[in-house]
Amino acid sequence: MTDDLPSRASARAAERRAPSKHRISVFGVAGELLITAGMVVLLFLAWQLWWNDMIMAGSQANAASSQSQEWIKNAETAPAPEPTVDASGAPNYGEPPVTARPAPGDPFAVLYVPRYGADYRRVVAEGVDTATVLNSFDLGVGHYPSTQMPGEVGNFVVAGHRKAYGGAMTLISDLQIGDKVYVQTADGYYTYVFRNITYVLPTQVDVLNPVPQVDGVAPTQRILTLTTCNPLYSTAERSIAYAVYESWQPLSAGPPAEIAASVAAAGG
Repeated sequence: MTDDLPSRASARAAERRAPSKHRISVFGVAGELLITAGMVVLLFLAWQLWWNDMIMAGSQANAASSQSQEWIKNAETAPAPEPTVDASGAPNYGEPPVTARPAPGDPFAVLYVPRYGADYRRVVAEGVDTATVLNSFDLGVGHYPSTQMPGEVGNFVVAGHRKAYGGAMTLISDLQIGDKVYVQTADGYYTYVFRNITYVLPTQVDVLNPVPQVDGVAPTQRILTLTTCNPLYSTAERSIAYAVYESWQPLSAGPPAEIAASVAAAGG
């Protein structure tokens, strides 16, 4: 009986020395919380930059289709202007009408950029407020109020997010010289031709001038300027894409050939 006493004492001492399997340290809990928080952040970013972006892009495109078709339907009862024929045999509808300046937040145009994809179309509204325009499920592209309107001599400047909230300008760097950009209003379709892209600091607001990046000069051209952040997921710079006016045609003439299928599909 007495021979077992040393072995039992040794066993009890070993149990006291051994760490409890159920004991959780403060550092362990903190580590697990940090891992969980990191996963939540990653899931939120994936939702914001991918899933929510995709949902908003679809919603903005649908809203643009509805706006486009509303204008087309209203134009069915309006008198159609008669074109002349230019030297190339193409119809010429003369000087483009200048769209009336809308109230802040009001939609007044639909933007089509075939280079962005056949399904791309966005409503353009007055102002570049993020809450009511750029982050909207129905809009997505905003017009700088200090700049000119479609059809007006000068600089018609619009802005959209590069990523998230529908990513209206995600593919701006894919534009190629000669690409067409179309603006539809209640008056008709304005065709612009992409010329070049440049990158500036956010403080370089002279890109909004009637003659971009030049002060105190009267404009002679009709220019469309697309602006967004650069690079992706950053606001360090601005991408500035310039397009020059080529022509316009009334809604009664139908859309330009390059976007005719897109407009018709939206109507269907």
